[in-house]
Amino acid sequence: MNLKRIHHVAYRCRDAKETVEFYQRVLGMGFVLAIAEDQVPSTKAPDPYMHVFLDAGMGNVLAFFELPNSPDMGFDGNTPDWVQHIAFEVENWDALLAAKTAIEAEGLEVIGPTNHGIFQSIYFRDPNGHRLELVANTCTDEEMAELNRVAPAMLEEWSQTRKAPRHAAWLHEKEFTGDKT
Repeated sequence: MNLKRIHHVAYRCRDAKETVEFYQRVLGMGFVLAIAEDQVPSTKAPDPYMHVFLDAGMGNVLAFFELPNSPDMGFDGNTPDWVQHIAFEVENWDALLAAKTAIEAEGLEVIGPTNHGIFQSIYFRDPNGHRLELVANTCTDEEMAELNRVAPAMLEEWSQTRKAPRHAAWLHEKEFTGDKT
């Protein structure tokens, strides 16, 4: 199998129009297309929906379904609130800080910047409650090579112990100095 890329990632939304307008206004995404049917094509179930697609840059597409006949949207109660999120990369540290200012001007609460060692992040929520992350990479090629090198050993250790391996402990100990890479 030779995958080319992710075609789109789809989430549920409460209101398709509000969701499209939010992603256009706050993140500058283009509204690519909408598909609406009264029947689910794959299952033939009678379930009207609006499926909207947004341009997330570089061929990446973020999609949402509004399902008016389904129970109110919820989230996985067994998964911590911070786990499920959509992360978007911005150009650099300055772009991340500018985005934070713009998002806060929308009246949204922003967490961060948070230092992840190889990137800096901010977090906020869309109108549906989905957690969004903006990331500015701050890593070197050498750091990424080292993380790639130790990844298999970390995964193997984790699978046996379910305790955090220390192979990349330096990652969260690395101090960020505001590098504008």
